[in-house]
Amino acid sequence: MKKLNLKNIKKLKLRKAETQELTDRLLLFNLYLTQLLTLVIGAVWIFLQGRSVPAVLALPQSMSFLWWGLGLAALMLLVDLLISSVMPEDAMDDGGINRMLFRNRPVWHIVCIAAVVAVCEELLFRGAIQYAFGPYWTSIIFALIHIRYLKHWIPTGWVFLSSYGLGYIYLQTGSLWAPILCHFVIDLISGLALRFRREP
Repeated sequence: MKKLNLKNIKKLKLRKAETQELTDRLLLFNLYLTQLLTLVIGAVWIFLQGRSVPAVLALPQSMSFLWWGLGLAALMLLVDLLISSVMPEDAMDDGGINRMLFRNRPVWHIVCIAAVVAVCEELLFRGAIQYAFGPYWTSIIFALIHIRYLKHWIPTGWVFLSSYGLGYIYLQTGSLWAPILCHFVIDLISGLALRFRREP
């Protein structure tokens, strides 16, 4: 058995993969892996808080969560459209990840991605983190994990405000399904817009 050479370990360098180096398969693998980790961390954190995931995900008695979720989604999409129309495209750049993810994806798969992301991220951020720290700090953490936007302040600020809005409707309805629905609609419509957008 070979001895571990510390000099060789020191020579190893991690490097960031460039967007153009990502294959579709690698992109999907990373997406689903991060969502699985998000789901597991959220579930464990909720358990450590003395609560249960089924209770957190319980369907609400009132249908008002629909209006809160759909209303906020409509407002966010409208604001996003306004921001996109007045800001230069490079100011809203995410490095091309969303375009790569949705451009050639079948519609059923876009629906699936939007649903998985909405449930996993809202379980962690609204279900676990907001319960511990409140909507303000949760929104800061939420903006920070969307690292591909951090080089531009406008999308980072928009992610923060969007997260705060999701936290607000969670507090108003008492149901995680309001932010899940809103998150799902935003991601679905954004994904479909990228899928069917005509290239100049």
